[in-house]
Amino acid sequence: MKNITITLLFFCMFQMGAQEFTVDADLRQRFEYRHGFTTLFPDNAEPAAFVRQRARLNFNYSAEKLKLFIAVQDVSTWGDTRQILPADGNDSFMLFQAWAELQLGTHWSTKLGRQVISYDDQRIFGGLDWAMQGRFHDAALLKYKKERTQLDLGFAFSQQGESILGTTYNIPGFFTYKSMQYVYFKQSWEQSSFSLLGLNTGFQRFAQEDMTQADGVYYTHTVGSYFTFPVAKLKLSGSAYYQFGEAYPVDESLSAYQLALNATYKVGSTLLGVGAELLSGSDQGSSDRKSFFPLYGTNHKFNGFMDYFYVGNHANNVGLNDFHAKAVFKTGERATLLTALHYFTSNGSLAETTDKYLGTELDLVYTQPLIKNIKLQLGYSHMFASSNMSLIKNGVTSENTNNWGWALLVINPKLFNHNFD
Repeated sequence: MKNITITLLFFCMFQMGAQEFTVDADLRQRFEYRHGFTTLFPDNAEPAAFVRQRARLNFNYSAEKLKLFIAVQDVSTWGDTRQILPADGNDSFMLFQAWAELQLGTHWSTKLGRQVISYDDQRIFGGLDWAMQGRFHDAALLKYKKERTQLDLGFAFSQQGESILGTTYNIPGFFTYKSMQYVYFKQSWEQSSFSLLGLNTGFQRFAQEDMTQADGVYYTHTVGSYFTFPVAKLKLSGSAYYQFGEAYPVDESLSAYQLALNATYKVGSTLLGVGAELLSGSDQGSSDRKSFFPLYGTNHKFNGFMDYFYVGNHANNVGLNDFHAKAVFKTGERATLLTALHYFTSNGSLAETTDKYLGTELDLVYTQPLIKNIKLQLGYSHMFASSNMSLIKNGVTSENTNNWGWALLVINPKLFNHNFD
């Protein structure tokens, strides 16, 4: 029986034609100094400092009509596990991705399993690679691809395990959905693109009188588009999304929007950029739900690297108007220096003032490739917060220094690559 199984396996591989198997690694260590990161630094407190690391292995198999991808990783903080006690463990090892993509015809395929879902500028769906753990979805995709036309249909249904009765889903987490369905369409041209996204996310509802008792599912809907196109030497990009349905986690009627427009221009080896993003918010003291939230995107990429907004925070708040400018300088043969400035105001009204100014953030990121497959990044950010920032950060004083520094080493070599027929 064993010999028959092995023979069948080799027969199937032979029938698949040309195949490729690769293994690559992604090792990262990031030191951080936090003195007002994500929120204002309070009086009589000590800054935080630590080293966070990721060790990831990616296994990729590709054949004519089949692709398989498995990624395993360990994410931990230096010192969070004692060295020699066998019973010690921090549950840091996890399966990051495990999916199969099967070609169904000339232009159709299906992708099933744990996977990164990322589109456009990653505002609504993104891989969140800055976070060591990344972001994944357990989902099924039906995909259409023909030349420059793309259509994806996505489906997900989440449960905590194999139940005998019921489908109650109660895993805590920021915007953790019970069900999800979406449609994504993209048309590309030589220098331009236009996409449409329709997303429906369902969250477990619980009875108000007993929060342990499931009471159906409520839904938040997000629809919108993203575009890129050139105007002479300018490269323009932007997005517009509308959210409606019921607001997470309060289960009340929602009406919210996001608008963004960015322009970049290259002068010699220097890239210049300006832009603005408006995310609607609810007025403080109002019961109306107007707060847009970008859901499953790479939110660290937007609105300043200090993560004061939309990175595990700022849900159902006053929203944000972010006016920003950046310049990327070439400082060596391969080194670059990014400088970015963000001017923040609230979108909704603040309760105690008519002034909406929240603060200004300065971000600096220096990137230096060291040798092949290894690069070093150094970052520094400073938040010049106004007194109004205290109104959305639990009343913590804005008078203290708020800054953040970090150093990241990325090592990502290809360990193995084999082609066979």
